Amino acid sequence: MDNLIPSMGQSLIQLLICLVFSFLIGLEIYIKTEKDKRDMLFGSERTFTFISLLGFILLKAQSLVPYIFIVGFVVVAAFLLLYYLNKERAGSPGITIIITCLLVYTFPLVVQVFPVWFSMLIIAVIMVLIEIKTNIKTFAEKIYTDDFITLAKFVILSFVILPLVPDREIITGIPVSPYKLWLAIVAISSISYVSYLLRKFVFPRAGLILTGILGGLYSSTATTFILARQSKEKLEAPAHYAAAIIIATMLMFVRVYILVVIFNPVLSIHLLPYFLALIIISGLTSFVIYRLAPSNAVNRVDSDLTRQNPLELRVALIFGVLYIAFSLATQYTLTYFGGHGLNVLSFIVGFTDIDPFLLNLFQGKYAGITVAAISAASLQAIASNNTLKMTYALSLGDKDIRKYILAGFGIIIACNILVIFLI
Repeated sequence: MDNLIPSMGQSLIQLLICLVFSFLIGLEIYIKTEKDKRDMLFGSERTFTFISLLGFILLKAQSLVPYIFIVGFVVVAAFLLLYYLNKERAGSPGITIIITCLLVYTFPLVVQVFPVWFSMLIIAVIMVLIEIKTNIKTFAEKIYTDDFITLAKFVILSFVILPLVPDREIITGIPVSPYKLWLAIVAISSISYVSYLLRKFVFPRAGLILTGILGGLYSSTATTFILARQSKEKLEAPAHYAAAIIIATMLMFVRVYILVVIFNPVLSIHLLPYFLALIIISGLTSFVIYRLAPSNAVNRVDSDLTRQNPLELRVALIFGVLYIAFSLATQYTLTYFGGHGLNVLSFIVGFTDIDPFLLNLFQGKYAGITVAAISAASLQAIASNNTLKMTYALSLGDKDIRKYILAGFGIIIACNILVIFLI
């Protein structure tokens, strides 16, 4: 008797879950169906409740009548087959309702076998999928064949090739292995791919500031190049173009610090206050510049950035070549010129693609190089890169944004250099 009451309470909770959510799913389908097509539905919200109740009774009776739950499933499926054939003759052969009915029948089995939280998760997924039917169709219209190819590339890069490559040094004494090289490619590609997906599917009508944020995650240099050219079209206030370019640089600091955390946790602790200061200063600078002029034009979609594929094979190959080249250059510089040579190298590298150089520094274990030296070299490369972006913006942008660009990048570069001296 003592065990009977808890068992009855558990069965009652399971029954209530099945009845309540099967009714809600039936109601949801009824509401989502157009009025002139409701006569073609497989019953009403009560029908879904009855199907779930039938499944519950037969599941509980299975201890007395073996396989009765499976027999009930076959009977329900047979009725649904007749319903489908009737719909097909009427020219409306969709099977979503049929699959949903079969899932509702299994609710009693789900709540009995799985924990409550997992059962509720399955039910919630079903309800969400029913609700977002229109959104899924809209989303599907935005997807092209290239997007599936890009996804396949990402899966192959991250989950097929990476686990297979060996983690042994390519050249003795040079801290570069195929695994470290490919891991660097995957890390950069992942951040770029997430930015690409956000720009294309979540924020397709991104304004200037949001374009700067998402573009900065992908490539602050490319974003600066594109926004500077677009500023000549004068579709927005000059200050807003400059603010978007500065915010892209702020996201560059964020992206680089994420890479530090991934590849060198010890270094990330040392660099945290410096990067945090540069991120805050960049954000505040962008905000002040944006507030200097009111918006009097409609924001445009940054289609150039949206169309860029972050997983092009050519880009990955170039990255790999640069990564190895910078590894060799870094080792040679440290061997023959020491820390001062590394500072000069980092200054020069800043006028190229800094990601391979930085990842090489974060991953490498070079003899005689301290955390402070790596920190200074990294920030030196970033300062040079910011100087390059400022040059791009000044030369390619409209003359009205130049004063904002000079002020914004001037503050960031000055703070960047100050941080280097503090380190």
